[in-house]
Amino acid sequence: MSKAIRVHKHGGPDVLVFEDFEPGKPGHGQVLVRHTAIGVNFVDVYHRTGLYPAPDGMPFTPGGEAAGVVLEVGEGVEGLKPGDRIAYVVRLGAYAQQQIVAADKLVLIPDGISDEQAAGMMLKGMTVEYLLRRTFKVKPGDTVLYHAAAGGVGLIFGQWASHLGATMIGTAGSPEKIELAAAHGFHHLINYRQQDFVREVERITEGKKCDVVYDSVGNDTFSGSLDCLKRLGTLVSFGQSSGPIPPFDIGVLAQKGSLFLTRPTLFSYNVTRKELEESAQALFDVGLSGAVQIRINQRYALSNAAQAHADLEARRTTGTTILIP
Repeated sequence: MSKAIRVHKHGGPDVLVFEDFEPGKPGHGQVLVRHTAIGVNFVDVYHRTGLYPAPDGMPFTPGGEAAGVVLEVGEGVEGLKPGDRIAYVVRLGAYAQQQIVAADKLVLIPDGISDEQAAGMMLKGMTVEYLLRRTFKVKPGDTVLYHAAAGGVGLIFGQWASHLGATMIGTAGSPEKIELAAAHGFHHLINYRQQDFVREVERITEGKKCDVVYDSVGNDTFSGSLDCLKRLGTLVSFGQSSGPIPPFDIGVLAQKGSLFLTRPTLFSYNVTRKELEESAQALFDVGLSGAVQIRINQRYALSNAAQAHADLEARRTTGTTILIP
């Protein structure tokens, strides 16, 4: 019998229950995977609390990214065999020792990338890929503001965007997090607990402001993020860790310089197999080249997922966090 984290009711970290769970046998087009490492992301908190309802109701297994080994393949599966090292991103189900996954969601992990790195980079790294290569095509000379620079996505984003030639401005909430972000591609850092980030962006850019702002914080930063954009700038709002953005008058975008606003998700960008493969390949390429390094800053046993969530919500974590089955 395998085990998994199951959620039977919405609530705090204590609703994450480690219990027996039988994944079953892989059907047509499916693969049974034994996990070796599981990524932890803030979206997992949203599912746990009910902010993002689980599509199939209760109970459910949270978690959207993992790496592991193929145990068994179902009928109709080609290109995969038992023993292959794989990684994937799905909506739910990764907080488990074993999981049935659709074969077309799996990618082979290349030599040179560990299972832990793959588990910690798939959702976060492919999020960075679509954000800076497809949502807004970051190019040399662009000035970029990124909130929560010391988070898991932020540390990948800073390295990759800097590699592309952008000037990177980041916000973080402590001297330690600022130091960490500075070591991962950010050229200018703002302590949002002590400084007004809008004024600091104005100072750093000498009044020119930013071409694009990437904001996963939401309610606390939304209005200020708009004020950091130059004329025809773009605000990419891709999360809401501080709470949902309240309704606002769309005319504000015109008043502040005909700004662009988008609310993208990874699952809208990587829909087809071709999109998934190209996104994963771009991520693996920058990882193998050394342009982006994935460091695991926190490890928890799968059975201790509740503590991982508590630390994540209390902002006690930095960078990449994984669960070990």
